[in-house]
Amino acid sequence: MKAMVLSGFKPVEERPLRLQEVDLPVPGPGEILIRINYCGVCHTDLHTVEGELPKMALPRIPGHQVVGTVEQMGEETSLFHRGDRVGVAWLYSSCGRCRFCRSGRENLCQEAKFTGYHVDGGYAEYMVVPENFAYELPDDFPDEQAAPLLCAGIIGYRALRVSRIKPGEKLGLFGFGASAHVTIQVARHWGCQVYVFSRSEEHRRHALKLGAYWVGAPNDMPPEKLDSSIVFAPAGEVARQALRVIDRGGTVALAGIYMTPIPELDYEKELYFEKALKSVANATRQDGVEFLKIAAEIPIRTDIQIYPLEKANEALLDVKHSRINGAAVLKIG
Repeated sequence: MKAMVLSGFKPVEERPLRLQEVDLPVPGPGEILIRINYCGVCHTDLHTVEGELPKMALPRIPGHQVVGTVEQMGEETSLFHRGDRVGVAWLYSSCGRCRFCRSGRENLCQEAKFTGYHVDGGYAEYMVVPENFAYELPDDFPDEQAAPLLCAGIIGYRALRVSRIKPGEKLGLFGFGASAHVTIQVARHWGCQVYVFSRSEEHRRHALKLGAYWVGAPNDMPPEKLDSSIVFAPAGEVARQALRVIDRGGTVALAGIYMTPIPELDYEKELYFEKALKSVANATRQDGVEFLKIAAEIPIRTDIQIYPLEKANEALLDVKHSRINGAAVLKIG
């Protein structure tokens, strides 16, 4: 099968992914083989190929927003049948035994594996996944529209929960890429006023189109204090600014898997009065199930830019330089 393979960490400008012929994976017990139709391109993929995430063995096939059809079932499978449409997200497996898994926090499992990071992912024609970690997708979403929901959407939904935002409150979004353009649709569905902070004038226009109440640059002060904020930008300075714009008792959720160091905080100005700063670490399968149900109810519409599989480096470069309104998606077939 064809796949875009990472054999060495490099800046994406140096085209670290190479199109190669690799062996077709074989599903083991409890696993299914998926013929991939589309795979979303995530900012996490960029951190992966540029070597900013630790403990990743090479070579590796990135990609964790996978939409495809079941081609083959391994032994001891019962949830899906050949031809079923399924999705695969970032969480590939967890141990199911530890205190985190037993308490509904499998996203914190120390033995968890992640798609396109610990195991080969979706920048390929086929992949295998434990059937218990594959998602049934709502019928209303075409494959290419569904792909960004599987990370950009799920992580954005968990970030909303971690931010403790309530319906009708004021929410800030720092950075307006793939995840934020889905998250704003959920927040608007809940009746929230959404304030968007972005360096990109084009992204600010996109936010207004999707119902933002106010838009500005990352260092701008909104006209009023906010109840919660979510930081999608991987810059520590932005996290500090997000603390400045929330009101007493507010929460800032950091939605990225990677962030540059957060500068020293002024306790009185930026953290006092019971403000909270929380990270978002991965997501659980329950997050995915809840989010996909809400996505179908709204219904969410993803803005996408499609690239052929062999143009994965170009897609990542456009993600790096914020040249995409919405999400990049690879067409595999």
